[in-house]
Amino acid sequence: MWWRFDTILIQEPMAIFSYLAALVGLVFILGESKNPFLQKFFHYAPPLIWTYFLPMLSTTFGIIPDQSALYDFTSAYILPVGLLLLLLSANVPATLKLGPKAITMFLAGTLGVVIGGPIALAIFQPFLPEDAWTGVAALAGSWIGGSANMAAMIEATGTPKEILSPIIVVDTVVGYSWMGIMIALAGFQHKFDKWNKADNSIIRKVNEDMGELQRKNAKPIEVPYLAAIIGLGFGVAYVVRKFSETLPVTNVLSAGTWTIMIISAVGIIFSFTKVRTLENYGASKIGYAGIYLLLATIGAKADLAYVWDSPQYVAMGIVWLAIHVIIIFLVARLLRAPLFFVAVGSQGNIGGTSSAPVVASVFQPSLAPVGLLMGILGNVVGTYAAVACAWIAEWVSRTL
Repeated sequence: MWWRFDTILIQEPMAIFSYLAALVGLVFILGESKNPFLQKFFHYAPPLIWTYFLPMLSTTFGIIPDQSALYDFTSAYILPVGLLLLLLSANVPATLKLGPKAITMFLAGTLGVVIGGPIALAIFQPFLPEDAWTGVAALAGSWIGGSANMAAMIEATGTPKEILSPIIVVDTVVGYSWMGIMIALAGFQHKFDKWNKADNSIIRKVNEDMGELQRKNAKPIEVPYLAAIIGLGFGVAYVVRKFSETLPVTNVLSAGTWTIMIISAVGIIFSFTKVRTLENYGASKIGYAGIYLLLATIGAKADLAYVWDSPQYVAMGIVWLAIHVIIIFLVARLLRAPLFFVAVGSQGNIGGTSSAPVVASVFQPSLAPVGLLMGILGNVVGTYAAVACAWIAEWVSRTL
């Protein structure tokens, strides 16, 4: 295509890593600028959006490839490192104070994904190949738990590449566009809560308590503690990954799924021990850096050229997401739930562990672990819910 380079400019994994790291660093530095124009620009288009959108454009223009060993390494090791370090700050007792509404909103989001996929498939089946239901299964796995669950569903249903490629674009473009919208809606949460007559006093109280605790214990990052944080993260992630590869692999459980489940459990256990004190020296900040690099590699996997080649998949994804959004907002209205619960409930499904804590932190700065716990819940129930969605989608495909 005319807008592409004749060959991929950057192909060596370390060079790709350097390029993506530079992009992420530049975006966040500009996001902290005191320039009035940049402040206004990043207020409406936060740095996190550009973290995956710029790599997406880079792939589309042929600067970097859509497949690389770096992307596999990031998913296998950087993701669990980031999750472990974020979970060190998890305050489970404080999180439980938020009550059952948070879980209910998450399950409402799950329901929206499970029934939304088959409905959207039924609408667009005449414009899609016969085995398009396998793509629905793959996307359901991603939208209820994340990439590990998506990989499990791809393996279970044998999603062909010609369907998987546009599905990945839909996952990135549609799914992360919704994430960008949710981030933008954070500035309207007080107006929404007032309109919905939602009581968010508990959320504010927990956010203030956890924030005060973090500020009280925060200390400058020192080299010995930085080394301990990095050593702990990669050491535990490597051991857990290798152990996970020895566990039984089924249609529901892959090595990646085992890794996420085990690393999450280890992180929560550590949060009750003295290991938690590493959070005082910036463990979660380092964890976020890893998550942001992961988001960049996710964006790099999406080639926007597929949007032009397969617009029917994008349209199906938009309808699917719209059903999810309608259901979760209807339940929020019925329960008088705050917008924060809508955000973490939706992103716990659509975004999973990689983006749910980020969205949660935009709404309530000290409650990122709440979003992470929602993402973990998505990992736990995601594959089972995705199997249900795949079964219904396959039935729809056979019936129509």
